[in-house]
Amino acid sequence: MRLLAAILAIAVAQGATPEYGYQVVHVYPHDRQAFTEGLEFRGGFLYESTGLEGQSTLSKIKLETGQVVQQIKLDPSIFGEGITVMNERIVQLTYKTEIGYVYEQASMKRQRTFKYRGEGWSLTNDGSQIYMDDGSARIRVWDATTLAEKKRFTVHDGIRPIERLNELEWVRGEIWANIWQTHRIARISPSDGRVLGWINCDGILSAADSEGVDVMNGIAYDSLGDRLFVTGKLWPKLFEIKVVPKK
Repeated sequence: MRLLAAILAIAVAQGATPEYGYQVVHVYPHDRQAFTEGLEFRGGFLYESTGLEGQSTLSKIKLETGQVVQQIKLDPSIFGEGITVMNERIVQLTYKTEIGYVYEQASMKRQRTFKYRGEGWSLTNDGSQIYMDDGSARIRVWDATTLAEKKRFTVHDGIRPIERLNELEWVRGEIWANIWQTHRIARISPSDGRVLGWINCDGILSAADSEGVDVMNGIAYDSLGDRLFVTGKLWPKLFEIKVVPKK
């Protein structure tokens, strides 16, 4: 009986995780050919990393028009993955090759490569350290200078690990993560991995715009303007949204 009571208490607590919806504030163009893996907003521009062998790129983009200002193409054998921008550098992962790249932000010139174990999915940072995921429920914490792993933690809602963590973003002291193959975003505590809330973005892309698209993936936060942007792989639009309590 005590065990059952404990399980029920946990279930109730898990069910109490706050749920949120969204309001669309503005719609911007997005390249339908961009298989979005990483998205950042810095200094008035979007930085986007795209995937697929032979099509992977790293681009600096004008938000308002979608115009590419700078772009580099990765080697055709490489599947590009998530990025983060920190200390005037861009750090980029690759999917299964266990190598990453560091670029000078201004010139986008590659400065060096580095290695890590396992798949690379996404990156974000809090201004002092980097957070990385590999598609599991685990987030790795890296030293921002050496890119050496310091620790890991498991993302969980109650007792349930949250698998398939995808694109990450640091938003107001939290890690926000797309959950692969869903329209849900998890708001995660970086101190212990608890899910603090769920954002449901169902219906954000109209039926007319949904033909030929892939999954929702891509969160960017403008910390100076307090603006939040979301998009997806091969999506024709990028949305500025406001998170609101679920009705």
